[in-house]
Amino acid sequence: MTRTLDGQVAVVTGASRGIGRAIALALAGEGARVVVNYVHNQEAAEETAAAIREAGGEVRTVQGDVSDRAAHARILDEAISGFGRLDILVNNAGMSKRQPFLEVDAAAFDYTLGVNFTGPFFLTQAAGRVMAAQGHGKIINISSVHDAQPMRLNSAYCAAKSALVMMTKCAALELAASGVQVNCVSPGAILTDENRPRLEDPVYLAQVLAKIPSGRVGGVDDITGAVLLLASPASAYITGAVLYVDGGMLLHG
Repeated sequence: MTRTLDGQVAVVTGASRGIGRAIALALAGEGARVVVNYVHNQEAAEETAAAIREAGGEVRTVQGDVSDRAAHARILDEAISGFGRLDILVNNAGMSKRQPFLEVDAAAFDYTLGVNFTGPFFLTQAAGRVMAAQGHGKIINISSVHDAQPMRLNSAYCAAKSALVMMTKCAALELAASGVQVNCVSPGAILTDENRPRLEDPVYLAQVLAKIPSGRVGGVDDITGAVLLLASPASAYITGAVLYVDGGMLLHG
């Protein structure tokens, strides 16, 4: 049976856990050979890789902090040298440090912007050069509903994600003629192992659900479905798009 991504090679940043892990598994499930990027948790990255191999997929792991531009060549080269090509880049790595606006320190600001915006900007640039030369490619940036909706105690994160959306549109505009598509997926409240303890608190969960017209918290499968669409031939005429996967949270205001 032919799968939608057979023969393709994908790089997923921040793929050792959570949404990134789910994306890596989903892409591999559709036939892509996957490079799993991680920063600190090598054990978790190898667990992701093992799950892909157990399902019959091909995978490589590579350490690298996306905020460090010196790591970008190594991350992408794992795909190009290891698998011989680069078809898909998913800029998933992200982080936030909750601080009141008046107390945001420069170090936290710089690192937050580095992981959530500057890193993806220059990774997109580097991957875009490779993809433009080959005449095709898909770049998918993972943002957040908070690229459009302010969030208390997370001003640097929200600003970075908002910038990521505009970068997506600008890159899409300039790269479209080269056959490279750049799109963005912006998740709302998604249940992951990281936030499970908070979402299992009935009081907090009720507060979250009150903001979601669909009446439920999303799962990682909701995000992987959107990513698979944008990575597949079905999205051949989509570029510069921002797909909000939030159960209608933005509609609530």
